[in-house]
Amino acid sequence: MALEIITIPLKVPCFLVKTVTGFFMIDTGDASDRSKLSDALDRAGVTPDNLNLIILTHGDFDHSGNAAYLKEKYTVKIAMHSGDVKMVERGDHGWSRKTKPDRVTLFGRIIMLISLNFARPVHFETFTPDLILADQADLSLYGFEAKVIYLPGHSKGSIGILTIIGELFCGDLLMNIFKPTLHFMIDDLSDFNRSIEQLKQLNIQTIYPGHGNPFLLDHFLKNYKQSRNPI
Repeated sequence: MALEIITIPLKVPCFLVKTVTGFFMIDTGDASDRSKLSDALDRAGVTPDNLNLIILTHGDFDHSGNAAYLKEKYTVKIAMHSGDVKMVERGDHGWSRKTKPDRVTLFGRIIMLISLNFARPVHFETFTPDLILADQADLSLYGFEAKVIYLPGHSKGSIGILTIIGELFCGDLLMNIFKPTLHFMIDDLSDFNRSIEQLKQLNIQTIYPGHGNPFLLDHFLKNYKQSRNPI
């Protein structure tokens, strides 16, 4: 089945996958980008009749911030892993995370400092997902030739979406701001390292990260060293 991937370039990008059955949306971006998101969906031709499903790679507000709005506007179902459900139901994005993450890079500390001191807070609209996605869930049941890959580490409910042709939407497992690398905040290193090892066993060509541009998995693995200690 032919797939067309449309990247919506918000502060945190989200993706539209167009199939013969309609559109599937992966992540929804931050609520502060709602106007840009709505315009992009209109230009792509998204309507309540052809948006089949919204899939969240995890519960963080910058990936799920428009989910409640889109659910109402398009009468579309939202799907995610059970591990992050309480995040979006309660608006508590520290839910089930450690008080102190196992790893935060210097770049991550700078980003969080800027966010705390300069970013204007946006109200998070809580919601309850309609579908719970387990590891290896077959999305072809909804018209999308892809499966769910459970990839915890950044959060307990982090997942990736792997298409039949080897494209992985990995959420915040990896990022590509300056180069393909680990996400700057890892909640649980043991989970994270297992998730990275799992990637090596799968037929993955291209990674679509939650932050930054797509890259080849081989490009990342050539320079990858297992993460052990905070930076």
